[in-house]
Amino acid sequence: MADAARHDKTARQLRLLSDALDSGRLGPVRRLVNTLSPAEIANLLESLPTTKRTVVWGLVDPEDDGEVLVHVGDDVRESLIAEMDPDELVAAVEDLDIDDLADLADDLPDQVIDEVLKSMDRENRERLEQALSYPEGTAGRLMNPDVVTVRADTTVDVVLRYLRLRGELPDHTDHLFVVSRRHQYLGRLSLHALLTHEPSTPINELFDDEQAAIRVDASERHVANEFSDHDWVTAPVVDGNNILLGRITIDDVVDIIREQGEHHALSAAGLDEDEDLFGSVPRAVRRRLVWLSINLCTAFIAANVVGQFEATIDQLVALAVLMPMVAGLGGNAGTQVMALVVRGIAFDQVGPSNLLTLLWKELRVAMLNGLLMGAVLALIVFVWFREVGLSLVIFTALTCNLLLAASVGVLIPVGLKRLGFDPALGSSIFLTAITDSMGFFTFLGLATLVLLN
Repeated sequence: MADAARHDKTARQLRLLSDALDSGRLGPVRRLVNTLSPAEIANLLESLPTTKRTVVWGLVDPEDDGEVLVHVGDDVRESLIAEMDPDELVAAVEDLDIDDLADLADDLPDQVIDEVLKSMDRENRERLEQALSYPEGTAGRLMNPDVVTVRADTTVDVVLRYLRLRGELPDHTDHLFVVSRRHQYLGRLSLHALLTHEPSTPINELFDDEQAAIRVDASERHVANEFSDHDWVTAPVVDGNNILLGRITIDDVVDIIREQGEHHALSAAGLDEDEDLFGSVPRAVRRRLVWLSINLCTAFIAANVVGQFEATIDQLVALAVLMPMVAGLGGNAGTQVMALVVRGIAFDQVGPSNLLTLLWKELRVAMLNGLLMGAVLALIVFVWFREVGLSLVIFTALTCNLLLAASVGVLIPVGLKRLGFDPALGSSIFLTAITDSMGFFTFLGLATLVLLN
């Protein structure tokens, strides 16, 4: 229900914007845009053709520019940044949190980064340089170094006085982090415990030392899994010596989870989740041509398999009608298995220790589905063509192809992962090629042996 309401709201906003833009009335557009959050503005910008996007981007409150740039995809961000002069960019990003600025840094001109660094005080400049020293896709790039730390050898009263002196807390603060004299992470202190105990209570009696910290070199996927498993709002980030470096907050993790979902959905078809929906035609052609070329090669392989049985098809035209069913059902079955395996790999649920068990389970499922679907299809073929032999051939071919589909649906993503590639990247293209080629080969080969000899 929440997703439906969100989609309805976006569609309504998009319709109102388009109507106002078409009429040339920019006042209503400006008012509508500036009632939205930066994330909502980013979503609308990605939904607009480039000409309208340029107009709307010019109407966004400059105070929101930086946050909007954080939320849009890479391609759209690149196009928006190209329309801004260096002074505008510096003004847009200089007040962003360190983690958001680090996320944008690779897309900003060097001149802008230099100006932003010059505008910072020494502490924040060192924090940003440290964040940029970590590889993309790691906890170090996600973390915000703005953390509130306390010592274990103090009391509640001392901590409360320190917080009042500090004046404010960073966003999404639900715990304070307890550290040693060497700034090593010891545990976390909930605000609830701090506010409900006597002022004289020692902190070392209140803090929780069971929440493990996240290593600074941990992957984004690991971070997302940890937040999901433990229902964290914030998590500490430490280096190899357990020195507290910063924290990661739930808002960043939600973005990771969304991006991973988009990545898995699009990568299976060889697409990029950051591709601009209304981006340039040449760029889209370049990106898609590689995978279409691979698909063309695999299609030639399948066509060659069919060509080897041209004489068989000439003698029994019914084969030409039925063979797409065997290939299509095999491809669909393999895609189902592959989707489950890719998800399992993403959540670290599939590995060498359970691969054979998973494969055996999927083979049994494929066998039962093959027998059931094969029996139904064989009955239909018999009623249609009155050929017992043809019914037996399609029954056997379908069962064999579903078994093959289950095997490759498990082994392709696992194999890609073992070779160091993204298990979702283009995997459906390879799976379809195998199930099509082998489906045609099995069906036509059996038909040649059984029906024409």
